[in-house]
Amino acid sequence: MVVNGVVNGKKLKPRVTAVIQARMQSKRLPGKAMLDLAGSPLLAHVIDRTQRIEGVETVVVATSIGEENTPIIELARSMSAGIFVGSIDNVLERYYLSALEFGGDYIVRVTGDNPFTDPEYASMAVEIALESSADLCSLSNLPLGTAVEIIKREALEEAYRQNSKPYHREHVTPFIKEHPELFRIERPAAGIRNPYPGLRLTVDTEEDFRLASTLYENLYHGKVFPLADVIQYVKKHPEIISLNADVSQRPMHHAESGNA
Repeated sequence: MVVNGVVNGKKLKPRVTAVIQARMQSKRLPGKAMLDLAGSPLLAHVIDRTQRIEGVETVVVATSIGEENTPIIELARSMSAGIFVGSIDNVLERYYLSALEFGGDYIVRVTGDNPFTDPEYASMAVEIALESSADLCSLSNLPLGTAVEIIKREALEEAYRQNSKPYHREHVTPFIKEHPELFRIERPAAGIRNPYPGLRLTVDTEEDFRLASTLYENLYHGKVFPLADVIQYVKKHPEIISLNADVSQRPMHHAESGNA
């Protein structure tokens, strides 16, 4: 008999579901989810890395309505990932409804434009979130595009009910971050020496994709490579940082149609 998450006197381990937001309508780099990266679609690498996060039971790709997103749906199915199709611009709603459909006490937020999502550090974040019962957990001190966010289901529901601004709905977690008095937020530093705090390992523009392609061409040999390999490669070839050094990241408080 199950009572309040307890079975026969033993507390059940929280269920963890990973949700990857991805769609083809990106403004800065349309169709980036299906761009060829070392022989596979960019999104395939994201799904592969997400499926390797320890503690994750279910991986879901949350895309938006529109026939242009059919390749994303087909790719996700071919990789045994769940599919959710929802709002074009309301990414928060996509996460909330994905959680309702697929379940999970904690939701790992992964963005489909991050082919350098690191399973090891993501696994650490999941473990910390579960141990601390955090409403929102992410590791700091990691290059942009390599970390994930762990969101407690109840916190996600609260953000969905109370959000009031467009950027709350596009970026998913700003409402939680803006209300530390309501939510427990954990952001421990990752145990990594990162000599390149400005390194962009997300893919939002052509320049970002050129950098990602260079790294994958040299580091990808049919299996996931860790962030440490990227750092070592950049140390030996620091000139590649210039490929996307001039790209500016959109601020969290700004909402613009086209986000994954």
